[in-house]
Amino acid sequence: MTKAMATACLAFLFPLCAGAAEPDAARFELQRSGDHFVRLDKQTGAMSICQDKDGNLVCRMAADERAAYDAELDRLSDRVTALEKSVAANEGKSTLPTDAEVDRSIGIMERMMRSFMGMVKEFQNEEQTDKPLPQKTRAIYE
Repeated sequence: MTKAMATACLAFLFPLCAGAAEPDAARFELQRSGDHFVRLDKQTGAMSICQDKDGNLVCRMAADERAAYDAELDRLSDRVTALEKSVAANEGKSTLPTDAEVDRSIGIMERMMRSFMGMVKEFQNEEQTDKPLPQKTRAIYE
């Protein structure tokens, strides 16, 4: 009777405790299923199976989610290994651009700036060459 009562108290207190540890108290949902609980993480969809062990609620991932977790962990581990090998292979090599690359980039930027400044001068010339409106026409627009 006391174990069942403790389990029932845990079922009600767990969401409150999770809310204290988590900024979003509504993130987890706890449902009783036989002699254990199923905890659903509403944010990620992950499910955990929880049991009362010596007054503590102990949760572990469901088997199918564990397989997906292990697969993702293996994928990330392989990626880290590949990145580490890439870094090790590039050590000692300069990552700075060559002089030819710098000259080419400066040439592109110079052409772009000359083109831009040419357009600015054209707009300035158009503005200066525009004749003012005649007195009668100016009065209509003012």
